[in-house]
Amino acid sequence: MLPPPPGDPDPRAARALPTLPRAADSGGHHGTVLITVVDHPLAHQALATLRDVETDRVGFRHAMDDLAGILVYEATRTLRTETYEVTTPMATTTGTRLAEPPMAVPILRAGLGLLPGVLRLLPDVPTGFIGVARNEETLVPEPYMNSVPDDLDGRDVLVLDPMLATGGSLTHACGILRDRNPGRLICVCVLAAPEGVAALDRSGLADELVVGSIDDHLNEVAYIVPGLGDAGDRLYGTA
Repeated sequence: MLPPPPGDPDPRAARALPTLPRAADSGGHHGTVLITVVDHPLAHQALATLRDVETDRVGFRHAMDDLAGILVYEATRTLRTETYEVTTPMATTTGTRLAEPPMAVPILRAGLGLLPGVLRLLPDVPTGFIGVARNEETLVPEPYMNSVPDDLDGRDVLVLDPMLATGGSLTHACGILRDRNPGRLICVCVLAAPEGVAALDRSGLADELVVGSIDDHLNEVAYIVPGLGDAGDRLYGTA
């Protein structure tokens, strides 16, 4: 969880963010980002498991994977499609398929927890990786890995980051991607704080945000409240 890019106002100023749409089929624009908060009983169930401090690593990983599939299902609604002829045992008919699979880009390390949900539904997607760490002295995002092609040639991108806290990591990654000729940048997150949503919106870098819940606020060390703790630590058991 990283601070907003240098020059952004104090993220606590975002507390006055207007009420956001809750239903998956009733997303709306706040500024430049189309926001979809997924409202589904199975998503709620998985998220409750992730929040529970008693959930062990195995249970946390399973719940993250379950929720990832639901989030990716919603995040792919706007992907471009094409029709083609299909022969059934009875006749020919028209089928629909993706015109081009998106690229999946998890932000390391916690973003890896969402990747299996993408690959399960879209097994042919190309995958790039962006690694960003927080400098504990300056609190500025520091990239340490980038395997995204120099030219995305208009391909849509699913940017995977479970926790949208201050928005520093996600806006940094979207900035890298925006400079590489992408199509739509669709951010997929488990949880977000209003401060992070506002920072992403101010950046003007992302086209869409699909998220499991927008929580109440950030605490004094930039953790989402009520949140679920550190997603990376709970997934992998390492700091």
